[in-house]
Amino acid sequence: MAVEFVGMIGASYYSETARPGGPAVDLGYLKKFARAYDEGGFDWTLVPYASASPEATQLAATVLGRTERLKVMLAHRPGVVFPTNASRLFATLDQLSEGRLGIHFLAGGNDTEQRREGDYLAKDDRYARAGEYIRILRRAWASSEPFDHDGTYYRFENYSSSVLPVNRGLTVSVGGSSEAAYKLGGEEGDVFGLWGEPLAETAQQIASVNAYADAAGRPHPRIWVSFRPITAATDELAWERAGRILGGIKGNYVPKSVNTAAPQNVGSQRLLDVAAKGERHDRALWTPTASATSGAGSSTALVGSYETVAKALLDYVDIGCELLSIRGYDPLNDAVDLARYVLPLVRQELAHRREPVHA
Repeated sequence: MAVEFVGMIGASYYSETARPGGPAVDLGYLKKFARAYDEGGFDWTLVPYASASPEATQLAATVLGRTERLKVMLAHRPGVVFPTNASRLFATLDQLSEGRLGIHFLAGGNDTEQRREGDYLAKDDRYARAGEYIRILRRAWASSEPFDHDGTYYRFENYSSSVLPVNRGLTVSVGGSSEAAYKLGGEEGDVFGLWGEPLAETAQQIASVNAYADAAGRPHPRIWVSFRPITAATDELAWERAGRILGGIKGNYVPKSVNTAAPQNVGSQRLLDVAAKGERHDRALWTPTASATSGAGSSTALVGSYETVAKALLDYVDIGCELLSIRGYDPLNDAVDLARYVLPLVRQELAHRREPVHA
């Protein structure tokens, strides 16, 4: 199993522990953040998508242009860009970055967010459209031969492109926690993304995705699981820091969505359900940060010393997670610390496991 580490990068400083402020785009911060991931040994960084945030594809291009080896997982919403245009957009960026691009497809779990950009499809239709969208892109990336398409959501004739991805395809990632998401991920995804839940619940979600992959006759997607580690030199110091971070969230967090009702997306609902069952789970999973943000995005923490958090991540590797997304509540500084102290411990243990056993 090839385990890879994933970060998440923003165009400027943002933390749930601080009041929003500052410029929407801070190029100096973005460059420093990208270099920290690249030089620190992260394999990927997610470039997220939101309707009111800086345009993700341009941020991805900047990150790729400022790094040497770091790969970018670009979040993208089907329905915003027509698939033929998107196929050329992504293929061009992949060529310019020498094959370092992947796409994380977001069908959309919040009606308010979708309608900001003119998308009025119901949730199940959004997932069906995403499947059609991905299939069009895969065909367009595989060959420059012209083809027609007459589907439920898209129609065009005689499409072809002279630009193709470096490897005639890009890593396709899908995320979510609903049955529709599991189905799309199993049928179309190379990678499937989950937010950090306890080990038992995570294993159940993996099984659901894999069942759809089996039914479609496809390989199981690689599983990507996301956490917000809170680390320090000792467990005691890490828990002290966790208390300070939780206080910062409670005092400063401002929801990005104008919709203050209970979250519509199943992933957030699941995080809140887990938090309601208890604050601590398994080796190091801590849920009050999810409660304090109403389950907004990846918000569950792994709390402990560098060694404790490394062991907790390995627990998830043991149930089938191959991409470990770790980003702290102090994004840039935590990226440096995680690269320095946690990544080597996980990789050292994985290398030890691969060593042959001699009688």
